[in-house]
Amino acid sequence: MATLDVIGSSAKFRALLEMVDLVAPVDSAVLIQGETGTGKEVIARAIHEASPRWKNRFVALNCAAIPSTLLESELFGYEKGAFTGAVAQTLGRFQAADRGTLFLDEIGDLPLELQPKLLRALQEKQFERLGGNHTLQVDVRVIAATNQDLGRMVREKKFRADLYYRLNVFPMILAPLRERRDDIALLAEHFVQKFARQQGKVIDTIPDDVMAALEHHDWPGNIRELQNIIERGVIITTGPVLSTQTTQGLTRLEAAPVRMPAVAEPASIKTLADAERAHITATLREANWVIGGPRGAAAQLGLPRTTLIARMQRLGIPSGTSRSRSGQPARFGRVMEGLSTHSRDNSGAALRVMEAVAG
Repeated sequence: MATLDVIGSSAKFRALLEMVDLVAPVDSAVLIQGETGTGKEVIARAIHEASPRWKNRFVALNCAAIPSTLLESELFGYEKGAFTGAVAQTLGRFQAADRGTLFLDEIGDLPLELQPKLLRALQEKQFERLGGNHTLQVDVRVIAATNQDLGRMVREKKFRADLYYRLNVFPMILAPLRERRDDIALLAEHFVQKFARQQGKVIDTIPDDVMAALEHHDWPGNIRELQNIIERGVIITTGPVLSTQTTQGLTRLEAAPVRMPAVAEPASIKTLADAERAHITATLREANWVIGGPRGAAAQLGLPRTTLIARMQRLGIPSGTSRSRSGQPARFGRVMEGLSTHSRDNSGAALRVMEAVAG
């Protein structure tokens, strides 16, 4: 069991943790969007650790770090003799993550020709190894992440629309550090103590001018950049006070943020009620608005049928028989009166305060 130290106290950070708590108990796909260095993999791990799958493996794969010619074999494995050098049968990441969670980072870099096979694995939970004809069945929860605008990539025919909608069941957008300035002091203190311990030093003070410089920097590299600045500062510090040279060279840089689109819903998600409504609606649509049965929305969400119906009524989600003639759910603006609770003790997750290190 992993212990995740996720640091933050800002309103945006607390809202993010509430969304983690909301989506962790169910097996639906999650798409985490945010600029580089905002902590996407840490949030993915937090979802895994707070889920019923926490006892099983969390397997991560960076789609941009592996040549496209090798990515299929990395994902799905290969049979002996499948290609030159394939001297033995090898498991892929999907099979390694069976009954656990597969995190696909930089999903926007997945080659178009491989996207149909990933879509099938997501929908049918089955695939064949490269060079094989035996169909394998797996039980894997997939969490994807990107710093690209997948919606725009879909419009430009650079990413399959069906795969995008399958991954985007529950979207989460991570705020850049410049929008979480209330968290900078906490993160800086955490990193100082972390690197001081690693280097066998005792540093108990951050000068006011150093903290002010940290809080006024625009952080185009987000938390990863802050972490690296603090690590360098600890290296050059010789006493109990963090060196004032830590922030030398920091300027008020203007970042060019990646614009993350809202989910393809009539209204953007602004509250947890909106997120839950969008999540349930997307699952209902995927199940052709069938609530009960082994392939119904209730089973996919891991909820009793009566509980799902009650939540739909509370959130103003119409049943399949009451949808508008266009087949699209009508708009509703009711505010959720309570957040679905999930005990981290039951999942065994050790989520304390989070260290949003780069992801």
